[in-house]
Amino acid sequence: MKSSTLQFLSRNRPFVIATLSMIMFRASYCKFTKPTIPAIAPYFGTKCRYEEVNPLLRDDILFVNKSLMAPPSPDCRAVHLVAVIRHGTRFPTAKNIKKMARLYDLVKAEATSADWWLEDIQRKWRMWYTEEMDGKLVKKGKNDLRHLAVRLAKSFPSLISKENLLGERMEFMTSSKHRCVDSIKAFQEGLHKYWDVKGVDFKHSVNDSLMRFFDQCKRFVEAVENNKTALKEVEIFKSSKEMDAVRRRMASRLQIPYSQITSDLVEAAFFLCSYEFAIKSENSAWCNLLDESDAEVLEYKNDLKQYWKRGYGHDINRKSSCSLFHDLFRRLDQASYDYRFGELAKAVTIQVGHAETLLPLLSLMGFFRDESPLTAENFSLQHGRKFRTSGIVPYAANLLFVLYECSDGFRLQFFLNEKPMSFPNINHPALLYEAVRNQYSYLLDGCDFKKECELPKVTFKKTEL
Repeated sequence: MKSSTLQFLSRNRPFVIATLSMIMFRASYCKFTKPTIPAIAPYFGTKCRYEEVNPLLRDDILFVNKSLMAPPSPDCRAVHLVAVIRHGTRFPTAKNIKKMARLYDLVKAEATSADWWLEDIQRKWRMWYTEEMDGKLVKKGKNDLRHLAVRLAKSFPSLISKENLLGERMEFMTSSKHRCVDSIKAFQEGLHKYWDVKGVDFKHSVNDSLMRFFDQCKRFVEAVENNKTALKEVEIFKSSKEMDAVRRRMASRLQIPYSQITSDLVEAAFFLCSYEFAIKSENSAWCNLLDESDAEVLEYKNDLKQYWKRGYGHDINRKSSCSLFHDLFRRLDQASYDYRFGELAKAVTIQVGHAETLLPLLSLMGFFRDESPLTAENFSLQHGRKFRTSGIVPYAANLLFVLYECSDGFRLQFFLNEKPMSFPNINHPALLYEAVRNQYSYLLDGCDFKKECELPKVTFKKTEL
């Protein structure tokens, strides 16, 4: 070492020591502080934050990838947009809050692990969820829709415009559930603030026949909703070797007898981690009860439920969405007709519903269909499955159908969660609209909600006494 360097170090010894101490502190801080995002966050299924599907939004919630959201070609003009949106982040349901409370009571009373996270749960954390919350929209959920409104306005400025809003060429529709009504209002608030619109009261309609079609499909209600055997694959998986291994690992971490850790309590831990993160953006101490291999199993269990209740498991799941499917194409047909022969009456349709609204429609149209059905026995073969709700229907999930007028005719572009997707079996990001209609002609001509959803008539034979 040169003498000049030694002289500098000796003269500035306090400064050097302080600098080295700061460097060592920062290094140790980075090494031992927990990450802000739980390692198991990508597996939360329908409890996923929207930011896990679009990670760039973590740094800028209003970020728009203009290259992804661009028209099919420069000569195309956007004519109409239909958006089918899931409500924003919500509180747990009363049913799940009861499960979470049972786990909290058990862990607080009987867990004996020496890990720091258990001390956090037992001494610092309080059960703040109450049954009155029961699925209501949270503050984060309102922001989900406010921010989505601004991003869509930036992506489609000629459609989601101040002029179209004030001219009532934007239609707003919602399910009757409070979390959906609050979501559509938050979406409108986002537009109000973006354009600084004041003193105008914008309306919305409630339409459960479209946004909650499943409740009005009698065949679905009887054959699936109220049929205990409809979800037998889920029940079988609860007792599988995979779920048994998750229960044993969680029991070991808590030092609680395995017999006391049920599959419901394992799922409650999953819920507590996911809700604390989604609602409060916290990597909760509860997240330490499960690792990524556990989360993969629990994600599959939840995907099994959605597959057999809302997806491809039973044919009526998909067919129950026939009314929404026909409404979608009716709006696109009308927009193409109006554009050809006069002024567009409607430029945008915003519809807010549930994960249970989006999944049947996606399944009806053939999206995310796996070659092999999801069953309780084939977990190990389904790691690369298409039907993964974590990436399909997070909070504020959205299906965007954008009709363009191009030099060669009308084209239809589909976006899922602000990312373009080709229609199934079509290797083109924005096919001619007539070609899309031809692709779905069997549904446009034959998918009749009333016929699909009516219960079979029971005939009684007359017998002589």
